[in-house]
Amino acid sequence: MSVPTTTADGAARAGAREWLGLAVLLLPTTLLFLAMTVLFLATPQIAADLGPSSGQLLWINDIYGLVMAGLLVAMGTVGDRLGRRKILLFGAAAFGLASVAAAFAPDASWLIAARAVMGVGAAAVMPSTLSLISNMFQDERQRGTAIGLWAASISVGVAIGPLVGGLLLESFWWGAALLIGVPVMALVLVAAPLLVPEYRAPQAGSLDVPSVLLSMASLLPIVYGIKEFAKNGLNGTAVATAAVGLLFSVVFVRRQLKLANPLLDVRLFANRTFSGALGVFLFSAIALGGVYLLFTQYLQLVAGQSPLESGLWILPAALGLVAVSMLAPKIARRVRPAYVVAGGSLFSVAGYLVLTQVEASGLTLLIIGFYLLYPGIAPTMALATGLVIGSAPPEKAGAASAVNSTASDLGVSLGIAILGSIGAAIYRSEMPADVPAAAADTLPGALATAEDLPAAQGSALVEQARDAFAEGLNIAAGGAALLAALAAVLAITMLRRVPATGDPAPADDAREDELLKV
Repeated sequence: MSVPTTTADGAARAGAREWLGLAVLLLPTTLLFLAMTVLFLATPQIAADLGPSSGQLLWINDIYGLVMAGLLVAMGTVGDRLGRRKILLFGAAAFGLASVAAAFAPDASWLIAARAVMGVGAAAVMPSTLSLISNMFQDERQRGTAIGLWAASISVGVAIGPLVGGLLLESFWWGAALLIGVPVMALVLVAAPLLVPEYRAPQAGSLDVPSVLLSMASLLPIVYGIKEFAKNGLNGTAVATAAVGLLFSVVFVRRQLKLANPLLDVRLFANRTFSGALGVFLFSAIALGGVYLLFTQYLQLVAGQSPLESGLWILPAALGLVAVSMLAPKIARRVRPAYVVAGGSLFSVAGYLVLTQVEASGLTLLIIGFYLLYPGIAPTMALATGLVIGSAPPEKAGAASAVNSTASDLGVSLGIAILGSIGAAIYRSEMPADVPAAAADTLPGALATAEDLPAAQGSALVEQARDAFAEGLNIAAGGAALLAALAAVLAITMLRRVPATGDPAPADDAREDELLKV
């Protein structure tokens, strides 16, 4: 049995059990992001097998992230009240069971519903992992290392997702890409009770159910309005639904300010570092989420790459993402995080701008652009989480971790909803009016339609569809470049007071922390 040790300030140092428990917590974190990138590669096979509409295809990809983002804060609060490990186990079980249901979905509607339940499970898992890490590691240096490994596990999931997905899709049907979560979550259910201690907030109040409902009522109408705008233009439905969401958002914020135990402590946003890091993370994730989906579809449907070949094309950029994620904290010891994050964002801007020039036969430009933009987001992924958690008072670490996870997952989902919808809208506008409806709706529909046409007509339809898809990618990449540039500006303006990690904290930031504790 190891003897507990303490630091100079009396904080207990973690031992072997805590580090083994950390490994258990990193497994589902890696899985949740691996599962997202795996599904991107599976999209063409899902489209061919289930025949979803363009709207259903987008919902298949983003309903998971939207439900997860909408429930993260609520699940984090439930964990504080009922036990964070207990909620982690609930989420692992729900995610595993829903993965099986999704893998064997008979139609698009079933798959969307199962993906929504997967989102519920993921919403329970994500904030639990980060908040349990904050509880398990009391020593500041050990906690920083553990949170850094947590952020790196996200990069690993993103990195190996395409390769694992390519290998599975090369040998099995698309459902196999969803089943990879089952053994991982089963291991969590067995190992977590043995290695991860339970934590329950000592003075947590009851869960405010109206706040949970208001948070969902704020998010989903706004996203639906964005989708409607991208599909049919600025019509009454788009404006009305977005306005309803914004109205509920105002009601939600006002309610949180009045509650003694709010679902989301909106006063945390008064801290410049907290709100600035979240804003950078959100803009970066929106940009990447939509373009990543279009990029993976281009590789397979336009460039004609197999799933395995697509995964191999993505792998070098993903390994670069991991490498930069590990290097960024070391650079931040000497250089202010604002400049490290902004520099990475500008690399992403360059990559997105290259993608605006890609044509239907432009695989070389596509790969160059992606290899620039993908590692460019790594400094944000590596540093933003630490900035968010570190800028919040210790007693609010659980709320801060939930908000951090919400920004990440909501950003990717909004990226799919906004930029993915823009890409789909440009595709439809570029297709001739006389083509069959299925061909005018999606590129997979055009490829399927072309197989039933005479050779010359089918070839012409495929060429038109691929040109239209490339144009949609160009416009979406332009929007992503703007978002990445905004992230760079936000980093410089909002995070410039944050010192390099080897320097003492500025007095202004210390005063902000004291205000948050009042």
